[in-house]
Amino acid sequence: MSKIGSLGARLHRGEVGYDFVKNRKIWYGISILITITAILGLAVRGLNMGIEFQGGAVFTTPKHMSTSVSQAETYAVEASGHDAIVQKLGDGSLRIQIAGIDTGKSDEIKDTLSKDLKVNAEQINADLVGPSWGKQIANKAWEGLAIFMVLVVIYLAIAFEWRMALAALVALIHDITITTGIYALVGFEVTPGTVIGLLTILGYSLYDTVVVFDSLKEQTKDITKQTRWTYSDIANLSINGTLMRSINTTVVALLPVAGLLFIGGGVLGAGMLNDISLSLFVGLAAGAYSSIFIATPLVADLKEREPQMKALRKRVLAKRAQAEAQGEPVADRAGASFDEETADAAPAVVGPREQGASRSRGRGRPSGKRR
Repeated sequence: MSKIGSLGARLHRGEVGYDFVKNRKIWYGISILITITAILGLAVRGLNMGIEFQGGAVFTTPKHMSTSVSQAETYAVEASGHDAIVQKLGDGSLRIQIAGIDTGKSDEIKDTLSKDLKVNAEQINADLVGPSWGKQIANKAWEGLAIFMVLVVIYLAIAFEWRMALAALVALIHDITITTGIYALVGFEVTPGTVIGLLTILGYSLYDTVVVFDSLKEQTKDITKQTRWTYSDIANLSINGTLMRSINTTVVALLPVAGLLFIGGGVLGAGMLNDISLSLFVGLAAGAYSSIFIATPLVADLKEREPQMKALRKRVLAKRAQAEAQGEPVADRAGASFDEETADAAPAVVGPREQGASRSRGRGRPSGKRR
């Protein structure tokens, strides 16, 4: 653990680092490949929308049912004539979900299920959701997501600049697409809990992104007044300086979510935990990836197209070529904090410096006794 802490400190000081911005085309290619896979999953399989969005009924049986999930699904399909989703909950009860049925049909299905499952009809709890109400919930979910995106872009454009707002928006769309694509491929049910999970992971993704953007904004205030670093160099320094913080917060957040997904959802069979935990698990991982490998490199790409940054890059590269020709050390990466007063100075020495005793100590003092 001490080695990890030491690595984090060295990353923050710029003693070590990885050139994320230089290899940005690799990360863009990986993201495009994953995004295309997610879109294909959505197009081929589609989302398994819960009854909250399309209407239907949910039947919950008494505890400790001996009927298997597959057998209960067969009973539900025969009784309703529709596809059914059956889950066995932790207390042994069965949750039978059937979409696209009305109130009259649900009473008939309930009676048929009670006979097939050999339980009293009064012991089966039935919850109904109308199709119009489900459609309204779906529309509200999309409206909430759109409003969230607009507010985020406006805030980032004001607090930072439009390029950072655009990069953050691309990263958010990237995270949402991957998460919904995983839902389509896995076949998990989309419920209001899923929407809550999506909004939660967007907040986590923005947190990591804003931390890097804040560091980048602070270190590039007077970047054109020096000839040591390009904008991409400073962007790379900002990523490395906040890398361990992003990794630590993501791992700490993923551990309890993994417990919900694999233990709560997988072992105990809690349906609602599956809905929330899968979106959180996939979204947190995708958000950490996008904030490091997508958002900041994209900002660097956009900024490097500005005339001022193009001119700065030419000056920096010319100075480095001159230093290399003269055999002087060349600063080829963002390995130290940028400061206007020391930007053109020699590379900073990290750590305490040893200073010898001055030989001229005492010179210039008047001789003789002091009064």
